[in-house]
Amino acid sequence: MIRQQQTLVLSPYAALYDIVVPKDNMLRQINELVDFTFIYGELEAKYCLDNGRNAIDPIRMFIYLLLKAIFELSDVDIVERSKYDMSFKYFLGMAPEDSVIDPSSLTKFRKLRLKDMNLLDMLIGQTVALAIEQDILKSTSIIVDATHTKARYNQKSPQEILQDRARKLRKVVYSMDESVKTKMPAKNMNNVLEDEIAYCQKLVAFIEKGSGIAQVPKVLEPLNLLK
Repeated sequence: MIRQQQTLVLSPYAALYDIVVPKDNMLRQINELVDFTFIYGELEAKYCLDNGRNAIDPIRMFIYLLLKAIFELSDVDIVERSKYDMSFKYFLGMAPEDSVIDPSSLTKFRKLRLKDMNLLDMLIGQTVALAIEQDILKSTSIIVDATHTKARYNQKSPQEILQDRARKLRKVVYSMDESVKTKMPAKNMNNVLEDEIAYCQKLVAFIEKGSGIAQVPKVLEPLNLLK
């Protein structure tokens, strides 16, 4: 059942947002000028309207996915960042002290409410159109770039996506410790998806256990994205 939550929950700490999220912050501008209620209309058919447990507000769930598209983070990292990044919490319509969702909720939302990527692309595209309409110039360029990146990803094969993510992870690791190049598992050189998956698993295992830098945020985010 849809539970609409369009306004910020009253909180004694809400004034923090006026201090730590400046007026020119991209997410604040989008939040103030873009009406996300169109999400209810687009997803209404995906919910039972008068029966069952209350679902997490679909606008909030969509905004999590929009943040993922903009910042290119994994489910785990987007939820983790929303614990402490006040601009994220503000954009998500949460009080500063509110608890965040479990990352698995995003997987369920995609599977149950967004059964194909075209719907997500359409919703992000509609958000972009609304941002353009409201003349959010700086924000528009960032969102459009993120949307185009998402569209390009949808055109890639699973193996190409894995290769791209593995490449980004290696680049970050090398920037911190170039000596690990000689210790890295050998790259997959064929076009067999299963072999690419096996290579990525070896790469993840090496960085988690053998590099000593897996918990550095700069490394952890692309690592989680590959996992």
